[in-house]
This record gives sequence, C-alpha cells and structure tokens, in this order.
Amino acid sequence: MTVAVVLFTSDLRLHDHPPLHAALNAADEVVPLFVRDPAVHATGFDVPNRAAFLADCLADLDASLRGLGGRLVVRSGPVAREVRAVAAACGATEVHMAAGITGFAHRREERLRKELDADGVRLRVHDGVITALTPGAVTPAGSDHFAVFTPYMRRWSKERLRDPLPAPRAVRVPEAARGEDPPARPAGTDLSPELPPGGESAGRERFARWADADLSRYEDRHDDLAGDATSRLSPYLHFGALSPVEVVRRAREKGGAGAEAFVRQLCWRDFHHQVLAARPEVSVRDYRSRDDRWRGEEDAAEDIAAWREGRTGYPVVDAGMRQLRHEGWMHNRARLVVASFLTKTLYVDWRIGARHFLRFLVDGDLVNNQLNWQWVAGTGTDTRPHRVLNPVLQGKRYDPDGSYVRRWVPELADIGGSAVHEPWRLPDGRRAGLRYPEPLVDLGEGLARFRQARGRD
Repeated sequence: MTVAVVLFTSDLRLHDHPPLHAALNAADEVVPLFVRDPAVHATGFDVPNRAAFLADCLADLDASLRGLGGRLVVRSGPVAREVRAVAAACGATEVHMAAGITGFAHRREERLRKELDADGVRLRVHDGVITALTPGAVTPAGSDHFAVFTPYMRRWSKERLRDPLPAPRAVRVPEAARGEDPPARPAGTDLSPELPPGGESAGRERFARWADADLSRYEDRHDDLAGDATSRLSPYLHFGALSPVEVVRRAREKGGAGAEAFVRQLCWRDFHHQVLAARPEVSVRDYRSRDDRWRGEEDAAEDIAAWREGRTGYPVVDAGMRQLRHEGWMHNRARLVVASFLTKTLYVDWRIGARHFLRFLVDGDLVNNQLNWQWVAGTGTDTRPHRVLNPVLQGKRYDPDGSYVRRWVPELADIGGSAVHEPWRLPDGRRAGLRYPEPLVDLGEGLARFRQARGRD
C-alpha cells in the first residue's frame, strides 16, 4: 500500500483542494494532517477569535472526512518534526501542501523540505490553492509584480482560472496515523460575542445563500453600512474553508454588474498577495515611504486608546470599532473610515492600527490586513496617497439615516436621521444628557497636521 500525507494549513476544505486531489491520485492511503504549531502561538497570531474559528474549521473538516471513511489527524509540535514522524510511522513517500507567500510560510516549507529530504520523502508544494491566481503568474514588463491595481486587474481578468476540483468520494487513512482530538473552541472574555461559525460547511452555505439573495445587488449595496449586504466570506477565504477559484468561477457564472463588482474584490485580494510575495518586508515596513514621523504609543496614548475603545466622538468611527470588538469583523467601508481617521486625522502609525485589527479580526492576515492599512495610510499602493476620509461625510453618505451608528453606539439611539453623525451640533441641554464624548480632535486641525507632516500645507 502506498501512502501520502496532506498537510493542511490555510486550506481547510475538501472541495477544490489540489494537494488532496494529487495525493489521492498518487497513493492508496492518505493522511489528512493538521499540525498545531507552537511557532504560530509564539507570534501571537492565534488570538481567541481566530482560534475559535479555526477550531470550528478543524471540527468540520474532521466530520466531513469521517463521512468519507477517513478522519483528520491532528498533532501538536513543530511542523517539520510532526510531519516527519507521521510520514515515518505510515511509510509515506510524499507530503503534499499548499504554497504560502509569507516569510513564515517560506521558512516552514524550507525546514520541512530539508528534514523530509533526509528521510527520502518528497515534498510537493501546490500553487493556486489560497488565491485564485498564483502570485507572480502575471507581471508587468520590467518588474516582478504589479504596483497599481487597475493594470493588474486587466491582466488578471484575462487569465483563465483552472477548473475547480470536486471533493473526494472516499479517503482511506492508514491505521498507523495517530493524533489527538481537534482542539475545542476557546471561551473567555476576549472572544467576540457574535463570532460567525467556522468551517467549510458553514462557508459554502453562506456563499450559496448570499449569492442567491444579494450578489446581483452587490455593486449598488456593498458600501451600505446598515444594509449589511456584503458577503462576509473573508474569514472563510482566510482559513481556506472556501476556494477562491471556485468562488470566482461561480460568481462569473451568475454574471451581471453585481458579480463583476464582487469578483473585483477577489482580484484585490490576489493583488495584495502578489505584492507581498514580491516584497515580503512590507508586512512591517512602508511599501512607499512618505518620510512620515508618525505619532506612536507614547505621545498619542490617549488618542489611540479612545480609537480602540470606540469613543472618539465621531459616531461612524466609534460604530466601526465597536462592531470589530463585538463580531470579530467590520464592514469594509467602516474599515476604510476608521483606518483613515487613525493614520491621517490622528496621524498615528499604521502599524498600531494593523496590530489592533489583528487582535480581533477573524479574517486578519499579514497580506490583506497590512497592505490594506498601508493603502489607507498612503504608504502602500494607493495612487492618491494623501486622500483623507472625512468621517462625518462618510457617515452621511454610507449611513444616511444613521441606522448603523444607532446599532453600535446606543448612547445615540434616540437621535433620529443623519443628525446622529454630528451630535455636537445638538442643543446644549440634549447634548449634555447623551453620555457620549466630545470629538477627540477637530477635523480641520487633524487635516492641517497631516498636510503639514506630508509637506502639503
């Protein structure tokens, strides 16, 4: 009997899974393996929200495999050591895994390849598993990556994506493959109360339901803060519970302006992956330096704390920050507004905001989180790096009747209509009874500080 190991990482699904498909074609028995790596814990990346979502994903993957006659083998320890031990115990000759793009993923792959080579076991790394198009598959003349989104999208849109692979019908796991139970969902006060359920089953159900009901209206409604019309698929894409190839293909099959706008967002995700693949250092450094002298934790401590806690005095900013804490997720328009407010109105280092997002976001990762923060801060790929989003105007435009603000900022629940976006304009008597803070900074003063810092005054 021939045996292969499939190491699951950020690809926690059975549908459209190239490493699993290849392993099943190459071997009589396959070990579906997930390793709980202490190196991930050491980075601080396994925060409660993502740990809970991961636990759901692993439980769902195990249940799905058991329905096919198999099971998920879970081990704890350094990845190379655990994979090597499983391969040796089962007599595996190949290990299959998805390619990653971060420095962490590359180091993991290098260690794994080195140790497996010593045992005569082949490591096969598969592209096109966590993105629709492999980073580097298209490049501009004279560069190893696209630095501007629009020309990337033109090239990306012309590429034919591979056909999605079906889920396997059966998985035979060798008896010698030993592991532990999948981890339980953590509990505690740091866990967001309305965290979505994780797993491929939940992700596929959500996508099917949303595609039928809301995809056609996505172009018109995706910025509607109160309408909540976005797909909310980002956590499932981050953990690989959904295949981006399959999602793009199915959206295109639906067709229409809504589908085109949605696919554009998936292209944006791939765009950032190809940037980071070519420039891994931009997870912590400016992609394009503007010679900023950002305010940091010491000289902006009170402003940063108010921003984190959702008490800046600007209702749409505070609503977004409170949604983040409560759901482990934030509407995309709100992400832009709160990030612009921190980096440009308060002139605080984007890395401080990125770290806070990674503390709570279920979909938080070094690619999309860091590079979207840089885009807003003007140090990334934005072609208008000095634009500043006015939170009052943004609120009135994307939450015109104030429903989003009233949901997340209950202190303002009795203020009707768009007046909720400017509570400081209410009569003194009513304003005094709101128990809501005054604006942290005057928007004009914040803009002037930013413009001066960027040499644009």
